[in-house]
Amino acid sequence: MRSSRVSNARRTLKGEAKPFEAGYFFVMEDTTTGDVAGVCGIETEVGLEQPFYNYRVLTVVHASKDMGVWTRMSLLNISHDLTGYAEVCSLFLSPRYRTAGVGGLLSRSRFMFMAQFTDRFPQRLCAELRGHFDDNGESPFWNAVGSHFFYQIDFNEADYPSSHGKKFFVAELMPRYPVYLDLLPDAAQSAVGVTHKDTAPAHKMLEAEGLRYENHVDIFDAGPVLECHIADLRTVRESVLARVKIGLRGDEDSSAKSLVSNTLLEDFRCGATAGAVEDGAFVLTQEEADALRVLTSHARSK
Repeated sequence: MRSSRVSNARRTLKGEAKPFEAGYFFVMEDTTTGDVAGVCGIETEVGLEQPFYNYRVLTVVHASKDMGVWTRMSLLNISHDLTGYAEVCSLFLSPRYRTAGVGGLLSRSRFMFMAQFTDRFPQRLCAELRGHFDDNGESPFWNAVGSHFFYQIDFNEADYPSSHGKKFFVAELMPRYPVYLDLLPDAAQSAVGVTHKDTAPAHKMLEAEGLRYENHVDIFDAGPVLECHIADLRTVRESVLARVKIGLRGDEDSSAKSLVSNTLLEDFRCGATAGAVEDGAFVLTQEEADALRVLTSHARSK
């Protein structure tokens, strides 16, 4: 956990962070043990200080009427299209907690936060996903493109500062002209827009939320960048504010599952529990209410 990320999150909550450094950092706690189960984050507006580089996958046609020949080809063009988007990032789940539903809860907690505090975010959201690596643990796309411009360092050395927002060197070293995909090896072409096998569950969850691949890929491994309007996120669309009742739930509530959060900015908490909103109210047990720091007032449910 980088101290600067935590510091920026604290300053963001207090309204002291500059737009280019604003962001939020979430920690998942195992309330039975107090252990940290995972972390995740949101960058509020990317690309305002350090350029947010991606490749845009485009289609071009070369044609000659006299020769009776035409070709349609794909090319990659350096792009700043996603500048000003919010970005969900930094999701890490401890291996001990990589069981069904835990990662989804951690990731979706960010969308519950967005639903409650929409005024703190721009209209659009993106998520960069790790790209395809072969059985040798190498990126075919990096080997075909990036390695020729970063030949003195390997993929991890180039990707690490970029993943931490330091992308100034990209403009200095990466090619400024479009890259024709047809000129690359087949393995590199096939990797464009393909998600790493270990990231496939996260990709599936984000698509279920409404994010889509719109032909932007990572400049190093060509992993897909998913994007959408924040207002179109499933969690944002379906979440509602409800009154809280503290008590015991009936058997009829046990089949329904909901995400529930409080409405506090500096002490935001989110969890999953049984039940659903009925007549504008949601029933929490006393233990759940204590964990969520919720009184008999209002909570957000999805």
